[in-house]
Amino acid sequence: MKKVAVIILNWNGLSLLQEFLPSICAHTPADIADIVVADNGSTDGSVAWLQENYPDVQRIEFTENYGYAKGYNRAIEQVSHPYVVLLNSDVEVTPGWLSPLLDFCEAHPEVGACQPKLLAYKDKSSFEYAGAAGGFLDKHGYPYCRGRIFSTVEKDNGQYDTPAEIFWATGACLFIRREIYRKAGGLDEHFFAHMEEIDLCWRAKLQGYRIFALPQSRVYHLGGASLSHLHPQKTYLNFRNNLFMLYKNLPLQEGRKIIFRRQWLDTIALLQYLLCGKGRHAYAVWKAHRDFRQQKKMYSEHPEKNLLKEMPEGCHNIVVDYFLRRRHIYQDYSKRGK
Repeated sequence: MKKVAVIILNWNGLSLLQEFLPSICAHTPADIADIVVADNGSTDGSVAWLQENYPDVQRIEFTENYGYAKGYNRAIEQVSHPYVVLLNSDVEVTPGWLSPLLDFCEAHPEVGACQPKLLAYKDKSSFEYAGAAGGFLDKHGYPYCRGRIFSTVEKDNGQYDTPAEIFWATGACLFIRREIYRKAGGLDEHFFAHMEEIDLCWRAKLQGYRIFALPQSRVYHLGGASLSHLHPQKTYLNFRNNLFMLYKNLPLQEGRKIIFRRQWLDTIALLQYLLCGKGRHAYAVWKAHRDFRQQKKMYSEHPEKNLLKEMPEGCHNIVVDYFLRRRHIYQDYSKRGK
């Protein structure tokens, strides 16, 4: 049996498959990995194109669009490889991209998941927003990365070229042990899409596993292929899912305090959207908090540990530091930036 299943989730993404699948097939070593396209009920001819042009690529065909989380959960149940890669359909891989991830996990059994260096497809000298060189959370649960804080994305000048332990690995290219994926419960299907990989990594860390970024592996991500950052639905999912993630992964009393503070910080974000004339985004923030309050009871179990306190990178207030103190790059926060 091959050790890795590289799983690409597709929904009406024929043009993306045509653009990005060639690099994946060319640079994924066939002796250690199978390439699997899990199709979420596409109607654009994606499956027929795969059959005709890439008959050796394995296919899992669903009859409907299950979204990112449920789609991957169902696909991973249908493979038996020790490792899986959740690879976005808009990612270009490079020669040798897979071996560093596999070799590192094989040599370090305590590592549950890892990610490559994620660079921008349209500007290959820059990091890509969705994960850059590895992700963290601040004490209020706001995500940021080595190489990207809020909307500030750094150029890649080799400043993050050493492996580093991180809090979460990007879902654009998430390498994870299949056993740990299943043990942690997979991606939370209530999220539908966005932040589910951060939630999954948090649960893996609660089980004692470590997460790493490995810059020896490099891929290029287009980004925004499923839902643009300009779309209010993305704003809604990001705010709602972040609250879900905090509520379920923090001790109950500490979580309540942090979420209370987040309500005030998110209110500031709502007001900023209004001042900028983005009323639909402001409504998305309000709706996210309303739906969180109505739906949070579906999470009845809470851990005893607050992992946000245990990671040095997660101890500062990213909102204050970024917007008031004008600290816009990761190295402004951590002496371990390299």
